[in-house]
Amino acid sequence: MKILKIAALSAVFAAQFAFAQFKQTPLPYAYNALEGSVDAQTMEIHYSKHAAAYVANLNKAIAGTPQEKQTLFQILSNVSKLTPAVRNNAGGHYNHELFWTVLTPVKNTQPSEKLTKAITETFGSMDAFKAKISKAGADRFGSGWAWLAVDKSGKLFVSSTPNQDNPLMDAVEEKGTPILGIDVWEHAYYLKYQNKRADYLNAIWNVLNWKEVSRRYDEAVSKK
Repeated sequence: MKILKIAALSAVFAAQFAFAQFKQTPLPYAYNALEGSVDAQTMEIHYSKHAAAYVANLNKAIAGTPQEKQTLFQILSNVSKLTPAVRNNAGGHYNHELFWTVLTPVKNTQPSEKLTKAITETFGSMDAFKAKISKAGADRFGSGWAWLAVDKSGKLFVSSTPNQDNPLMDAVEEKGTPILGIDVWEHAYYLKYQNKRADYLNAIWNVLNWKEVSRRYDEAVSKK
């Protein structure tokens, strides 16, 4: 049932690229499903307040503009030409929709052999990769995200972006297709971890949905 929910969420997420107006998709698990790593109160507030606001504000920002008929991918690809309201809220919507799918209450999911090989070849080892992306998140000053993404040549890279920017945006330096994003805004962890962002980043690995990250990797490289 949980796998079916993840698949359904991924399908709806993909549909966001094909149809506007934009809508928030349901979580594939209960608010308390990630307890021990992400507490229920944080998840409920994060999903029902913060993420919901990005969707509502995005729809308001694009109402009556050409972006009202564009896909989310088209908006992000040309966001440097758009208003800060569109940039911030389109990024916030995309980033959170991805974030929910790469978390899971299922224990000990593993990356595919293909993704494991790519990570090892790129970063030296899985531990080295985890250290690199955790550092990217820990070193992000203020609010933002840490990313694992696929560049235009099909190679993996780790990056960090401020606010609600992401590698799909034409405005960022390191561009690519995100396959894993870790939210390091304080609202993602402060109720449980206070100022200990590093502890939150360590805990995320306990609820990471490697099957979904692997699926996204396969999809990204197949388009290169």
